[in-house]
Amino acid sequence: MRLLLLDNFDSFTHTLADYLRQLGAEVVVRRNDVPLPELQQTAWDGIVLSPGPGVPAAAGVMPAVIAHYHARLPMLGVCLGHQALGEFFGAELGRAARPMHGKVSSVAWAPGAALAAGLPAVTPATRYHSLVLREPLPAALVALAHTTGGPGPPELMALRHAAWPLFGVQFHPEALLTPDGRAMLANWLRFCNIAKPVPSAAG
Repeated sequence: MRLLLLDNFDSFTHTLADYLRQLGAEVVVRRNDVPLPELQQTAWDGIVLSPGPGVPAAAGVMPAVIAHYHARLPMLGVCLGHQALGEFFGAELGRAARPMHGKVSSVAWAPGAALAAGLPAVTPATRYHSLVLREPLPAALVALAHTTGGPGPPELMALRHAAWPLFGVQFHPEALLTPDGRAMLANWLRFCNIAKPVPSAAG
């Protein structure tokens, strides 16, 4: 199965691509300065929106990719990609309680969250961001995870669309200090039927 990994000019993109390939997906990395019609020439089975600097509105073709494909293909947004999905469906983006660049937080998952299937209810996650999606979320979006046990109020760390297979994580699942990140990516692939299930020992 073929994934489009839309690269928002981020140093983590190729690590993310490597994880997804290890899990059985064919990954094609294209930067966000590629015109949408060029991306439409390939038949994709799913789309991953990478981390990156800045705000979603300034991330090249990414908003147009979401607008075109959101009702057609599964998506996973990571960090900036997560924020872009949230904004597309009407969520508000604002300043986090404090900038988190290379910091690890405990993340508490909602019961039954597909991305956290088989994982502990609370997992460590590496964060590189200064903006977060505000709550309450629009009715189309469902919160899946929040920070827990840290200073300040809980902040949104993961979401999904209420009807379509669209997911977002504010943290970096591909970071070394997110030990369950590979399993989260495997869960997304399984949930979206993009790649064959991998043996539990591998994910």
